Amino acid sequence: MSSSPPDTADGTPGGTPDRRPLIAFAWLWVGAPLAYGLYELVQKATQLFTG
Repeated sequence: MSSSPPDTADGTPGGTPDRRPLIAFAWLWVGAPLAYGLYELVQKATQLFTG
């Protein structure tokens, strides 16, 4: 027999916290400013090349 804890109903191993909300928050923490920066870059480049 294995000594690992049984799986929970959602498939995650027993005893380990679900980190999906933390991962989603981290992606937003990095992705939102990145998306804003890219948006600003496209606007500035458009103004630069079109006058």
